[in-house]
Amino acid sequence: MRPDTLPADAGARLSPARQAAGPAPVRPDWSLARDAFGRLMLVRAGQPDTPVTPVRGFPFTAPDEGIALVGAQGPELAWIERLDALPAETRRLLDEELAQREFRPEILRIRHASTWATPSHWDVDTDRGPTRLTLKAEEDIRRLPASSLLIVDAHGVQFLVRDTAALDKASRRILDHFL
Repeated sequence: MRPDTLPADAGARLSPARQAAGPAPVRPDWSLARDAFGRLMLVRAGQPDTPVTPVRGFPFTAPDEGIALVGAQGPELAWIERLDALPAETRRLLDEELAQREFRPEILRIRHASTWATPSHWDVDTDRGPTRLTLKAEEDIRRLPASSLLIVDAHGVQFLVRDTAALDKASRRILDHFL
């Protein structure tokens, strides 16, 4: 079953790159569906369904604004101004796909660091349970707006510290050694 076509005021439009690619007028005449293999597909009238990947334009500062639907070869096929302007079914499909793509556990507490130099093994509590990560270098801790941090471990997993001030004193002390 295909979701309803997006209404004209749904906050979605074809991207400028896609507009220039062909004579098709700018109109939100597309919807999203899953194919038999579970892939997210862009459905447009009169055209074959196209597999797409949603990509946030501003994942930390405005996660619900500016979502690009990118085709398999990399072109931006559609742009969504605001997620909250979408029909419920389309929003649900996008939320599912983004959650799969953006595995980013949130660190709630740092229990232990093996050493004050890198590489260092950290035992942390996350919103998904306790885990151990390896910090390869201090550069793997990136400052984000509003006292947030993004920590990338040796395996490429991104951990988010939403607010450093909300961490307990022991966790902040460990972080201070690496910042």
